[in-house]
Amino acid sequence: MSNLMSGARILVECLVRENVDCIFGYPGGVTLPLYDVLYDHPIRHVLVRHEENAAFAASGYAHATGKAGVCCATSGPGATNLTTGLVDAMMDSIPVVAITGQVTSKLIGSDAFQEADTFGITRSCTKHNFLVKDINELAQTVHEAFYIATTGRPGPVLVDITKDVLQGQAHYTPVHEIHLPGYKLVTEGHAGQIRRAAQMMWEARRPYVYAGGGIVAAGASAELQDLVETLDVPTVCTLMGLGGLPSSHPNFVSMPGMHGSYAANMGMYECDLLIALGVRFDDRVTGRLAAFAPHAKVIHVDIDPAEIGKNRAADLPIVGDVKKVLTKLNKHLKEFAPTMREARAADRAEWWDVVRNWKREHPLQPVFSATEIKPQHLMHEIDKLSGGRAIVTSDVGQHQMWAAQFIRFDEPRLWVNSGGLGSMGYGLPSAIGAQMACPDKTVFAIVGDGGFQMSLPELATLVNYGLNVKVIIMNNGYLGMVRQWQELFYNNRMSSVELSAFPNIELLGAAYGIKGRIVHTPAELQTALKECIEENGPYLMDVHVSQYENVYPMVPAGGAINEMVLAQPQPVAVPK
Repeated sequence: MSNLMSGARILVECLVRENVDCIFGYPGGVTLPLYDVLYDHPIRHVLVRHEENAAFAASGYAHATGKAGVCCATSGPGATNLTTGLVDAMMDSIPVVAITGQVTSKLIGSDAFQEADTFGITRSCTKHNFLVKDINELAQTVHEAFYIATTGRPGPVLVDITKDVLQGQAHYTPVHEIHLPGYKLVTEGHAGQIRRAAQMMWEARRPYVYAGGGIVAAGASAELQDLVETLDVPTVCTLMGLGGLPSSHPNFVSMPGMHGSYAANMGMYECDLLIALGVRFDDRVTGRLAAFAPHAKVIHVDIDPAEIGKNRAADLPIVGDVKKVLTKLNKHLKEFAPTMREARAADRAEWWDVVRNWKREHPLQPVFSATEIKPQHLMHEIDKLSGGRAIVTSDVGQHQMWAAQFIRFDEPRLWVNSGGLGSMGYGLPSAIGAQMACPDKTVFAIVGDGGFQMSLPELATLVNYGLNVKVIIMNNGYLGMVRQWQELFYNNRMSSVELSAFPNIELLGAAYGIKGRIVHTPAELQTALKECIEENGPYLMDVHVSQYENVYPMVPAGGAINEMVLAQPQPVAVPK
């Protein structure tokens, strides 16, 4: 049975069938037919203040739920403003469906008002994209977009729809089958490779698990924990994988990489078997690739065959859904356990002694001062309040690294940040998306004084929808990470990094109708954060921290992962 509908109504009907309950967007002339349908439709539309933030909010929604986040923009500048958010979702493997309007089919290529080649512009920054010029193809295309975005390695998909398609009329027939002959998914993993992986894991003397965002994306946290406990193996979770194994788990070491802990990085350097699960061997983790895990054989499990061997050759590659692969792998591990566990007991005990010694010698621990608020102290207090259960979003920079180091995540999908692209301004709009997805959870948006000002207009969005988002500004008066690099590697020549003019947050909050507070001293911090949590609705806190604090440990650019700078370099005394 089919019904005569406008293209805009067909689009909304498809969204309903994809269980979409929320769209983040900004209307414009070409998308008015869609907004006219949304006027009296139960799908919620969140009006952001900039289209880039619509994409970031959709990403935050997807981070928090695992479902596709949906964003919408009009043609031309609306669509081009989404692009940064699409690149961000592409690099972090986040399922986002972006719907953009396009000028009427007959005007394409004529430089019409608000025309841009959205299809061409987004080809390289999406998993796939579509240009719909025939209303009869609309329904099939929308369902294909959601299927592609959420299956295999997740990612953003864009659907660009011409105005005549949105305004046109056609008979709508529900789509019950997706047929994409060129889109092949390998999910199960090779049975023989999986069995061989189990043997290698028991044979290794110093095995080490390197778990990434793929664990979270696949919903494989329980399977990861099963493997870790069966093998009793030290485990690190990448920036995107935090929460994949609970931070409170005894086998969790910490985050590895450029700002990972000493123990995490040394474990990767000294292990003899690296069990890489849902990771892409990102340069921020590996450091100088030629010196990464030099003693280790590598088992690499990933849904995307293009990632296998791209940066680091795998001795045992397994292409498949990491949840399905781990389910089978755990069965084999338990089959071998009765004979292998005792045989490897001495080696594993010795390996754990080494790892625990590294943790004791160079722990990640907060820094406190009686006179000024240390950024680590701020994250420590937020961690105590969150209890490992709140959603925390962040921009990119020093605050992002300190949050990753000191805030516990005992469940997946609680840590929302821009890992691959490193987008300033991501923290606040992604918190909006996460709060819309999880209204019962407290959401902290930890932002820098630089990134906050890139998405500051979204304070109005918080007020419009009464969102319980706690915006914590870590204010050090600088573009902190850039300043750190200029200090350490550019002879302290601080060029264009000082943020001297910053709004009075109490007055700014009042202008938007949000309670705001400025915190200057360590003695105020705990009380101020409790007040922030107890406030019903949005809250804005400006925390003035040490201006020249640097993030350590740090692997310098081009350095090997074991070549960490552990603390502030001290001046060398010059003999008289």
